[in-house]
Amino acid sequence: MKHASAGTGIDLTPAIDGWVGAQRWFAGKAHSPVLRSIGQWALPTDEAGVRIACHLVLDTASRFSTLYQLPLTERTAPLPESSALIAQTVGRDGLPRYVYDAPHDPVYAAALLRFITSAASLSSDDPGGVTARGELLRAGMGPDDSTPYSVTASRVISGEQSNTSIVLDVADEAGRPGRPVICKVFRVVAAGSNPDVSVQSALAGAGSRFVPEPIGAVSGEWTNPLSAARHSGHLVFAQEFLPGVDDAWRVALAAAAAGDDFSIPAHALGVATAAVHRDLDRVFPTVASTPDVINQLCLTMRERYRLAAREVPELAAHREAIEAVFARAKAAPWPRLQRIHGDYHLGQVLDVPGRGWVLIDFEGEPLRPLAERSLPDIPLRDVAGMLRSFDYVGATIAMRDPAAAPAAIEWAMTARAAFLLGYHAGDGDSQAGTAHAGQEALLAAFELDKAVYESIYEIRNRPTWLPIPLRAVRRLAQDAHAAAHSPG
Repeated sequence: MKHASAGTGIDLTPAIDGWVGAQRWFAGKAHSPVLRSIGQWALPTDEAGVRIACHLVLDTASRFSTLYQLPLTERTAPLPESSALIAQTVGRDGLPRYVYDAPHDPVYAAALLRFITSAASLSSDDPGGVTARGELLRAGMGPDDSTPYSVTASRVISGEQSNTSIVLDVADEAGRPGRPVICKVFRVVAAGSNPDVSVQSALAGAGSRFVPEPIGAVSGEWTNPLSAARHSGHLVFAQEFLPGVDDAWRVALAAAAAGDDFSIPAHALGVATAAVHRDLDRVFPTVASTPDVINQLCLTMRERYRLAAREVPELAAHREAIEAVFARAKAAPWPRLQRIHGDYHLGQVLDVPGRGWVLIDFEGEPLRPLAERSLPDIPLRDVAGMLRSFDYVGATIAMRDPAAAPAAIEWAMTARAAFLLGYHAGDGDSQAGTAHAGQEALLAAFELDKAVYESIYEIRNRPTWLPIPLRAVRRLAQDAHAAAHSPG
């Protein structure tokens, strides 16, 4: 296979296709990738015997022509005890070379942070080549903005599905540790500003205390061989790392398992969510909910239900009630559309001691096109996502111990109510978070839409979990039926 990078820097090996196909962040699970490099940018390093090349590769076997980022390190000597080896090749000198997935290589981590904090720029001699630019989003990494920091250790966070995040421990010239950094390497690359960078940076710039502090980013520019057009987008995002903290899912799950009341934390989470929505309403443009916009959003929900009922026959039993929920939402008053989180659940919130709840991962649903994830939407979509997350906590406990099911379901309902009260209390005068004021019909529709989406996911990936979203669909359908037949 001939790659666009052949003869410049590191040539990709045939082993790359198989390795990429086995990664959790590879989006084409139904096929084997056939990759073609459209170019690379070389990350500078002074480390002897190491070269770093960050390739952009097109999956030509995907009908979506997905573009991936593959940072690779080529070493003359192997890394000790590393499982990130992709291939062993032979260099032009006839000696062995070892090619690694670069995020697992400490040399790459140090070079990447240095590239970002120095706001460096790399241009290609080829007008159609890949270029990269480091962007510093805050002046320094220490208490005084002039303190230079170096990386003392790095590690990759396990379990991520759509990106690769590297935690970097840093120290100043005197060896004093600084605040750790986390660099998120975007694996699927798309043209445009990644909302994880733009949204979080805008919130931090607005003074929000509910998001981590951004440090910097890497932007790239490349030519799409399918259209010969020049594109640009984010490749990496660096922000402060909050060590030793649990996400809200683990905190809530532990509380539910112990039978501890979660009303106060859930209320505080509602307040934090409303505050973030209020800031997003202030720093990004909003869009009027015109009849065309409302019709399109309601049509999308109906279409998702129609397709889901084909895969999940149990959904068809509630067709009339579900249609009634969507009809009530269409007739309800709609707020203006604004930027939202887009993939909001308990796993996207950290419990930071002395600071409270901190929201992370504003990238939106990774499988949706980037252009869609950046569109204004209804804040109640985030609210509905969090309500479904509380339901999953209760259902998880009930699956572990059926005898605990009644208490677990009651725990979830109490947490949901406290979250909504906090969200309403933190709403202020903004229309960004009116979860109660005449918008119950809207919230019910978005929660139902989320449960329908979950039912598709569960039957495809975790069939034994399917009863969880089906229980929510049944409850929401019953509520709709009761509302339709209540006096007055």
